Amino acid sequence: MDALLNNAVFIGKGLWMTVALALVTLFFSTVISLVLGVLATLRSRLLRAVIHAYVEFFRAIPLIVNIFFVYFALPLFGVQLSPFTAVCFGLTLWGSANGIEIVRGGLQAVPAHQWRSAWALGLRPWEIYWFVAGPQALKAIVPPFTGLLTLLVQATSLGALVGVTEFLKVGQIIVERSTIMGGQSPAFVVYAFVLLVYFLICSALTWLSRYLERRLNKERAAPRVETPTALREST
Repeated sequence: MDALLNNAVFIGKGLWMTVALALVTLFFSTVISLVLGVLATLRSRLLRAVIHAYVEFFRAIPLIVNIFFVYFALPLFGVQLSPFTAVCFGLTLWGSANGIEIVRGGLQAVPAHQWRSAWALGLRPWEIYWFVAGPQALKAIVPPFTGLLTLLVQATSLGALVGVTEFLKVGQIIVERSTIMGGQSPAFVVYAFVLLVYFLICSALTWLSRYLERRLNKERAAPRVETPTALREST
């Protein structure tokens, strides 16, 4: 416990770095997933083929390989990225590739007659997505997408492999420093604390997912319509 108390400021900086990695990655992954996920449902075969190739390529590559490629290989082509930027870029490519499939699948889960009815009413494409298909697709999108965000938060720990001083890396440094200087390893306490913090963050995201799912189910629940017979019985 002393190792944690004596390095409280250092731990706080590492936790902030993890939060920054997560926020940047989640933001860009969400934006790219929404935009390309919608475009993947359009009629253009060329556009759908390009998006499909992007999705299949980055989903097929292990996440750690993706980060290593961005950090070590891009400089060979003249693109020099800091460890923080490289990790954000690598996580975003992987996260958006999975997010696109979630958004596309949610939109395609909307019943076909809803699309036909919207077209028959003369709605513009953006109005159909915004007012008709989008709200209905949220119920199918929110749970798996929140699960993806949880995976991305956990994956920020891979930043330690390329030199980002995030939460896990800080824990490793504290263990190594305390072992060398004090002769005793606080590995159990430090890594238990790291585990607890990650558990709390991911549990909060899971709770948020369930809360949003309940709200969506409640808002879309069909109102109870009383029949004339029921009205007569109630009176």
